[in-house]
Formats: sequence, C-alpha cells, structure tokens
Amino acid sequence: MNMRLNRHIDGPGGIRQMVAIALPMVVSSASETAMTFTDRLFLSRLGPEQMSAAMGGGLTCFMMTTFFLGLTGYTTAIVAQYLGSGRKDRCAITVTQALLIAVAAYPLVLAARPLGHLFFDIMHIPAEQLVFQQQYFNILLYGIVFGLLRNCLSCYFSGLGRTIIVMVSALTAMVVNVGANYILIYGKFGAPALGIRGAALGTIAGSACGLIVVAAAYLSRRNREDYNVSQSFNVDWAVMKKLFRYGYPAGLEFFLNMLAFTIMIFIFCSRGVSTAAAITIVFNWDAVSFVPLIGVNIGVTSLVGRFMGAGDPDTAHRATLSGLKLAWMYSFGILIAFAVFPDVLVGVFRPAETTDLYETEVFPLAVSMLRLAALYVISDAMFLVFGGALRGAGDTFWAMCISVMFHWLLVAVLYVLQSWLDTGPLLSWFALCLTFMMFSFAFYLRYHSGKWRTLRVVEPEPEPTLPVTDAFHETQTL
Repeated sequence: MNMRLNRHIDGPGGIRQMVAIALPMVVSSASETAMTFTDRLFLSRLGPEQMSAAMGGGLTCFMMTTFFLGLTGYTTAIVAQYLGSGRKDRCAITVTQALLIAVAAYPLVLAARPLGHLFFDIMHIPAEQLVFQQQYFNILLYGIVFGLLRNCLSCYFSGLGRTIIVMVSALTAMVVNVGANYILIYGKFGAPALGIRGAALGTIAGSACGLIVVAAAYLSRRNREDYNVSQSFNVDWAVMKKLFRYGYPAGLEFFLNMLAFTIMIFIFCSRGVSTAAAITIVFNWDAVSFVPLIGVNIGVTSLVGRFMGAGDPDTAHRATLSGLKLAWMYSFGILIAFAVFPDVLVGVFRPAETTDLYETEVFPLAVSMLRLAALYVISDAMFLVFGGALRGAGDTFWAMCISVMFHWLLVAVLYVLQSWLDTGPLLSWFALCLTFMMFSFAFYLRYHSGKWRTLRVVEPEPEPTLPVTDAFHETQTL
C-alpha cells in the first residue's frame, strides 16, 4: 500500500511532478487574473459604467486574438512531445514557427478593428457605457502584439516543464500593470488622471515587461546551447504544418468559445447598467476560480504530451489523475467561498460613492448570481483537466467540436430565456450554470473512452538522448 501511495505521489506522472510544473502555472494564471481584476476594481471606484466597459472592451480585444493564441498555444504540446521523444533540437524550431505566425497575425488583428465597433453596435451596449468601452478597446488593441509573442515563448517553456520562467514573467507583468494602473487611472505622482484610458495603457505596459522576461530567458546562453536556438531561426515547413494541423482546432475552438462567451456577456449588458455591473462583478470572481485552473490545464497538457511522446500512455493517465486531484482541491475552496461569503466578495466592488442603484439592484443581484456560480466550480476542474489531457495527446479536433457545441448551446439558451421568455438575469444565470455542468461530463466521457491512447503527434528517435524522468529534473531550474 505504501509503495503504491509513494508511486502516485513521487513517481513519473505523480502529484509531486504535477505540482512542480502546474504550481508555477497556477501562480502565473492567477497573476494574469489579478491584472484584469485590478483594472476593473480600480475603475469600479469611478462608476459601474467604466468597470463594465473595461470588461466588454477587454473581452472583445482578447477575442480577436484567440484564434492565433490557440494556434500558437499548441506549441506546448508539440515541444513536450519532442522533448519526450528525445528530439530536443526540434523544440526551438517549433517556437520559431509560432513566433512567425504571431508576427503575421498582428496586422490582421489591427485591420479587424472596425468589426469590434460593429460588434458593440449589434449588441446594443448602453450609451453611457459604450463611449468608455470604445476608448479602452481602441488603445488595448495596439498592444496585443506583446501578448501574442509572449504567449509563444511561454508555451515553449511550459512544454519543457520550465514553468518557473513563465511564472516570473506573469508576476512581472502583474506588478507593472497594477502599479501603472494606479498611477494612470487616478493621476498619482504628477501623472494625468486618464481613467479607463490609463487602465488600457497600464495593461500594455505590463504585457511588454512580461515579454521581456521570457525573451531574455529564451535568448540566455544556457537555453541557446541546450536547444540549439541559433540554428532555429528559419522556416521549417514540416513543423509549421504540424503546428497548423494540430493547433488550428485549438485556435478555432478558442475563438468561437470566446465569441460565444462575449456574446453572453453583452446579452446581459443589454439589459441595462445594473445587470451589466452585476455580471461584471460575478465574472471577475468567476475568473478567480477559473483562470488559476488553466495552470493545472497547462501542466496536464505538458506532462501528457511528454509521456505520449515517449510512448507511455499509462503514465500520461497517471499525470491526468494527479492534475484532477489538485484541481478539485482548489475548486472546493472556491465553492465554499462563493456559497458562504458572496456578500463579502461582491462588496469589494462597492463604488467610492455608493448609489441607490448599486445598493438596491446591483448588489443583491450579484450576490445571488455568485452563490449560484458555486454549482459549477467542481465541473470547471473536470473540463480543464480532461480537456488538457486530450489536447496533450493530440485529440484536438474532437475537443474543439464538443467545446464549441456546448458554448454556443449556452448562447442559445441565454438568448431564448432573455429575449423570448423574458425570464430575467437570475433565472437565466441558473440555467447557464446547469448547462455548463453537463458540458464537463462530455469531456470526461471522451477521455474515458481511451481513444487518446493510440494517437501519435511526433515519432521518437530510436535512441532517445534524454530520458523522460531526467528531462523533468533537468528542466526545473530557472
């Protein structure tokens, strides 16, 4: 019994190995959440319109980059599989292809800016919110190149298991963003008070500084020598093809899901300022519960990809279960917080000058919606862990189909309830929570079928130059 327990904790794919990779990614994801959380928290002091505008404008800007983020994000799985198969020289070549895609994507995203404004008009954003939302969106869009490039390099280090570097990058971005926001939003230390425009500029500054950290690590002497970086700066059509083949489902899924999510937010916002403020508060706290789990998702993708690259699906399965245990432990704490202390959490976003609108409409609605959100936090863990395992193994097309189908089912459910049946925001939110719980079980059933065990993304060389277990220990230092 003790030997089996030790194996699950200390062996390859065990909890200790998962924690070593996933914990820095959890901290990294939490740092990203803190950036958007503080944006909206600072702006909430100026009024619900600017707080809601930051959410609407930020989500739309992010949505316009999601296809390319998802496409290049598959760098994690490919790098992990190359590392597991002993082909270290292909890791740097993979990230070069991702960087080329990111550079090509930037002008395309900028050219699509009028579509963002059209989207705002179609969704009937309240006029008092729309002017701020357009300002935030316009500024933020110009800085997305930093996020695109940073994502490529972060995925490279995640695939290697060197997630501490990604964590340091995210923490740097967070500190710079929070400090710049405080100065630029409120006009501290002699700076002009820019309000929501200052929030956008602070976010760009944080993203740029985060990019500098991962770029410095990538170009460091150790990384250049270990992964032959100097020979990787060229187009490799074989790797590029592999990245598109397995990455496009993830990119398409990311874009369509984010579009669906943004439409759901805007449907709520179209109900008026009070509903928009309440849903913004709820999704701020929802991000606190969800986004750190993305760190576990990345850890599962990295380890499953590495062990599948080495032809060891049993250890990949053990890594998946280790990730699920970690995710459930975190989610249980969030469940308690949402169910027991929703009034405290919502009160954090109380405006500097309390109004009757906030006290009589926004606060009670947000408290009720946050308490209902406790229903699905455990399902979040299942969705992200099993989804990460399937993508790490290469089962990206199926994952895309089921994920997109359910997200747009949520849009349909919300539209019917709000526009046809006029059920009100609270009942609509309850229906969304129940639907999302079904979504998570679909991923579990696909994983449980075991079809992912037979997939191969890369082929190992006859004599691997670096065993999987040694690769893990070697890559845990900064």
